[in-house]
Amino acid sequence: MKFEISTPLGFTVRTSEEYWQRLIVKHPDIEDLEKLIELALAAPDEVRRSSRDAEVLLFYRARREERWVVAVAQRLNGDGFLITAYQTDAIKEGETVWLK
Repeated sequence: MKFEISTPLGFTVRTSEEYWQRLIVKHPDIEDLEKLIELALAAPDEVRRSSRDAEVLLFYRARREERWVVAVAQRLNGDGFLITAYQTDAIKEGETVWLK
C-alpha cells in the first residue's frame, strides 16, 4: 500500500505503490508532490463532484496562488480509491460537495 488517507467526507482513499508508479509515468510533474496529494485528500480546500461522473470526486488543495493539486477519487462499496492526480490552474465545474 502506497497510502491510505481518511477524507473529511467520512471515507478512506487508498492507492498501491504499483498504481502510483503508473500515475507518475502519466503525470511526471506530481512525482515530488505525493505529500501534497495526501494533504489534498485529508485536508482539501474544496471538494467537487465531477460534472461527467457523479461517483467521482475532485479534492483540491492550493499549491500556490492560482495553482492547485487535484486528487481524483471514487468511492465504490464504501472503499475509496485514487483515480488520478495532477496540477491545475483552474477549479473545474461541478457541484461543490465540501469547502474548507
